[in-house]
Amino acid sequence: MKQKKPELLAPAGNMEKLKIAFLYGADAVYLGGEAYGLRAQGGNFSREELAEAARFARERGKKIYVTVNVYPHNAELAALPDYLRYLQAIGADAILVSDLGVFSVARETVPELPVHISTQANTVNYAAVNAWARLGAERVVLAREVPLEDIKEIRQRCDVELEMFVHGAMCISYSGRCLMSNYFTGRDANRGNCAQACRWRYALMEETRPGQYFPVEEDGRGTYIFNSKDLCLMPYLAEVIESGVDSLKIEGRMKSVHYVASVTKAYRMAIDAYCDSPETFSVNPAWTEELDKVSHRTYTDGFFHGELPTDAQIYGSSSYTQTSEFIGLVLDFDETTGFALVEQRNHMTVGEEIEIFQPKGEGWRQRLAEMKDEEGMRIEAAPHPQQHVYIRMERPIEKYAILRRDI
Repeated sequence: MKQKKPELLAPAGNMEKLKIAFLYGADAVYLGGEAYGLRAQGGNFSREELAEAARFARERGKKIYVTVNVYPHNAELAALPDYLRYLQAIGADAILVSDLGVFSVARETVPELPVHISTQANTVNYAAVNAWARLGAERVVLAREVPLEDIKEIRQRCDVELEMFVHGAMCISYSGRCLMSNYFTGRDANRGNCAQACRWRYALMEETRPGQYFPVEEDGRGTYIFNSKDLCLMPYLAEVIESGVDSLKIEGRMKSVHYVASVTKAYRMAIDAYCDSPETFSVNPAWTEELDKVSHRTYTDGFFHGELPTDAQIYGSSSYTQTSEFIGLVLDFDETTGFALVEQRNHMTVGEEIEIFQPKGEGWRQRLAEMKDEEGMRIEAAPHPQQHVYIRMERPIEKYAILRRDI
């Protein structure tokens, strides 16, 4: 029997990222409104933008899932029914929920609106999945802590859609339910305002020697003992698809446009290649190379093959790594003149080699030979943030193509 093609679900931190995610191959996106989501600093959508996002998706046969996955206190519940009714009215395809109370309000207020159970609900076994299904959930997002063999068993025992993370940041705390941010800063991670305290540098202090800090590592810089590596299941994509999950999820609503485009297209190509020919499928090195080009921490397969390996944390640094740098986004292209209108995202200079990365077509490399400002005057550099410039292209280029350079 031919393997069902899973949905590719990408993050959308704002309208630009939503459009990029769809153009670069996502079947659906998840996004947050200005309330009830777990990314208070994520560039969330106003009500008007949510309606626009739903229209944009619907016109292209795509879907949007709205996060309503906070753990609200009593005072926050009063406005919830009205918000849920609005999401249903604009045509949201589903909401993501963690809290049983929010789930209950949603089922009572908008019973026709599909509910997906967020990873924050820590669902790690088939009994919990079936319990959510009996309550009316249409999909359950499995916790990152669920290994492959358990995913297979859950699929066999449960008749409900399953979603799993395949790429992106991981958290030191169980399914992201962390209290460190609240303890250190008063910012509640479980209500959308995480300060990412796990990424700070730490040292050891003995209680009778206040003010004396001892580095846990002998290099004198302190240690990043809570700092998780990033998840990447591209090397195991065949196993992921064959497990029978319905949706493959990319983490990263707070990541860049470059990240959303590159990671989405890499997994799009991989999923399509597998489903076209599972018998001959192998992971193309170009896909993993693409994932290395975006800003990320060292990759790990997390809990996918069982217990978390001892090297899943990064003890020496909290820095990111990448092999490529996003320098411009193509807004338009004039076939007559061969010039592309580009919005600058990083300093560019005439003479440097750039790489073109496109939503659909093949990319290429060329020298940045000629650049003009909006008045048509030749310039040697584009140093101003989001400056609009015209760049001569060696070939026709797609709208929303990304220009980048090696680091």
